[in-house]
Amino acid sequence: MVHDTPPPAPSVWRPPELSMRWWPVFLRNLLVWRKLAIPSLIGNIAEPLIWLVAFGYGMGALVGQVEVAGTAVPYILFLASGSICMSSMNAASFEALYSAFSRMHVQKTWDGIMNAPVGLDDVVMAEMLWAAFKAIFTTTAILFVMLGLGISHSPKLLVAWLVLAGVGVTFSCIALIFNALAKGYDFFTYYFTLFMTPMMFLSGVFFPLEQLPEVIHRIANWLPLANAVALVRPLFMDQWPADWWLHAAVLAGYTVAAYWVALALTRRRFRS
Repeated sequence: MVHDTPPPAPSVWRPPELSMRWWPVFLRNLLVWRKLAIPSLIGNIAEPLIWLVAFGYGMGALVGQVEVAGTAVPYILFLASGSICMSSMNAASFEALYSAFSRMHVQKTWDGIMNAPVGLDDVVMAEMLWAAFKAIFTTTAILFVMLGLGISHSPKLLVAWLVLAGVGVTFSCIALIFNALAKGYDFFTYYFTLFMTPMMFLSGVFFPLEQLPEVIHRIANWLPLANAVALVRPLFMDQWPADWWLHAAVLAGYTVAAYWVALALTRRRFRS
């Protein structure tokens, strides 16, 4: 008697299997969120604006100007250009962690979606793009507030908006790794405490990186948030960033690697 052996399961590290079936999943998230758009907007922009007003105007009156690449700029502009990158990171991370985990594990929304002809790879792609969209929505609102406050009127802010959209994609991919590993909401404390919080203080958001010790400065130059700030801050100053291709390449590398790892870990989670 010949026994047919089942074929081996495909590797979780295989390339993404994508189609436009991610769009209905993205649209579903948009329709659900639309009912809470105003409270969500207020919540996402309130904290960065508090930081901006308290530190930008309060500490800015004491600090005065900060030197960036040989140019003295008001501290409020220095802080605004860094804090908006931090806002993009936070908005994308919160959505790709807490909201995505609720849909994946608590509400079992992903399981229901995959009963339709939609694959797991499409769901992960939709969640990544949705988290990035939330980041774009948040930073757009903050940019309009900054324009109203007269912090910067550089025409290059449009380019900065495109960069911030890419920053949202990068951090949504990174956060989805932790979403795939989490067993509960408490797990995300490690991500915020050990990764995001130190990075906020080591990426030039609140003070120039040159003030850090040399070893820490070299390490900080490779952090994704530091490269985002290095791209956005000169654009706020109506300048083109130096070595923009290097900073963009670092962010692109983080994005591709993090998305691949997040997808593989998510496949492994749903296989078990």
